[in-house]
Amino acid sequence: MSDSITSTTSTLRLFATGRFAIEAGTAWYLGDLGEFRGKQELYTRQSPQRLKALREHAIIESAVSSSRIEGVSIDPARVRAVLASPRPLFRDRDEEEVRGYRDALKLIHRQAAALPISEETIRRFHASIRGRIWDAGQYKNKDSDIIERYPDGRERVRFRTVTAAQTAGAMAALVADWERCLEERWVPPVIALAAFNLDFLCIHPFRDGNGRVSRLLWALQSYHLGYEVGRYISLERLVEQRKDRYYETLEQSSQGWHQGEHDPWSYINFVLSVMKAAYQDLVDRVGEIRAPRGEKRSLVISGIEQLTAGPPGSFAISELERACPGVSRDMIRHVLREQQEKGKIACKGRGPGAVWMKPEAANKGN
Repeated sequence: MSDSITSTTSTLRLFATGRFAIEAGTAWYLGDLGEFRGKQELYTRQSPQRLKALREHAIIESAVSSSRIEGVSIDPARVRAVLASPRPLFRDRDEEEVRGYRDALKLIHRQAAALPISEETIRRFHASIRGRIWDAGQYKNKDSDIIERYPDGRERVRFRTVTAAQTAGAMAALVADWERCLEERWVPPVIALAAFNLDFLCIHPFRDGNGRVSRLLWALQSYHLGYEVGRYISLERLVEQRKDRYYETLEQSSQGWHQGEHDPWSYINFVLSVMKAAYQDLVDRVGEIRAPRGEKRSLVISGIEQLTAGPPGSFAISELERACPGVSRDMIRHVLREQQEKGKIACKGRGPGAVWMKPEAANKGN
């Protein structure tokens, strides 16, 4: 097996080649997640006190669950003292690391828009969750394979990660591929999120703490793509509840990764299933919501803002329909015309090929 990574072996880059066709099951997840995201703003406007309680509970659950998946745990009786106190006194390094995860997650909740997916951000997250240990925020300096240990003492290599010497280059390529994937639309963004997560775990850039950093990046990328359910429901708790499946799909999808011959869909579908489960949990806790009069118009405007906020900054009407489930095409066209007349949106082209964007973006192409 080759232990190197080239520009064509990562999952993200293989999507650019058109090699992977989206599976039917994955398409169903995309549809469901698009519908949930479309209703997201309605949920956040209802029951503010309940949502406040959910936010406070989710951040504690996330810090505890994400750390516990990797064997970092604290006494349940100490959870509130460690995670809720302004200046906790740590009894051991595990407590410090769980608190560090909470701090990183709070940073994401407060400043997601200002945190790019970059090597600097990734190192910052690692430094937070590793506390004052010597290599906090630093890529590994020795090769480190993923080892599975059995109760009887036997061991096996589950996966050979990228070598220490090649880690920096692999991480730079991964971040660059993420940006290009979104800009050039190699694949739907939420699939890119799951693929990035898989590639990150296969690179395994740090000596320890890779799983926790991957879940922090998952949360941050979800925010960037408009999926904010992690603010109210702990994605990490849902992963921990499915821990066996998490490791099983990760192993399935990493086989052949170095050669670019892997099948990423098991792990991608796992990530999407967790996000769907989180939204379903949110619905169960907040309750189904019916849009009041005028809310559909607001939903379309919110969809327009989301689709023009990030790269590529433009969209087709079919994409806006997916972002606004339950809203008719006639209503969507009405709001688009209204926003166009107000000078807030512009259209280039006609018919099915028409593309909508902000006026300043349209003017650049003239």
